[in-house]
Amino acid sequence: MPLNDRYLAVYLNDHLAGSTVGHELAKRTASSNAGTEYGAYLSELEHEIAEDRASLQRIMERFDVKEDKLKAGAAFLGEKLGRLKPNAQLTGYSPLSRVVELEILLLGISGKLALWGALRNVAQADDRLDSEELDVLIQRAERQREGLEPHRLAAVAEALTAAT
Repeated sequence: MPLNDRYLAVYLNDHLAGSTVGHELAKRTASSNAGTEYGAYLSELEHEIAEDRASLQRIMERFDVKEDKLKAGAAFLGEKLGRLKPNAQLTGYSPLSRVVELEILLLGISGKLALWGALRNVAQADDRLDSEELDVLIQRAERQREGLEPHRLAAVAEALTAAT
């Protein structure tokens, strides 16, 4: 059965908007944690998220799906506004900020994994979807999720057991 181009375009653009949020958040989180035990991992994760976003854009190009500028702009702005959330500290980077950021990144990776899995599931319907490429993207998202979880748990322990 052929893919529904209209729904596919919306679906891919929704995920592209999400990847915009994820990449901006990953850049900020890596920068905020530079020089800490989290910094090197988050810097590498940011690069991988950028690569994954580029993979999504290439898939969109294969289907001649144009980026929805309104969704992309709203996602970018939404990420910037999310920075205003206070995390029990008036100024500076709170240990709770790290926890929230890592948890949002984990949610984004799970969403990305769902996208790659969904596309892999329908890859036989359209030769513009490369099953092998999607398998690699699925494996990387699973590795990202597994790699992020110990950092998230360490950040939670630091934040919730810190002296006040």
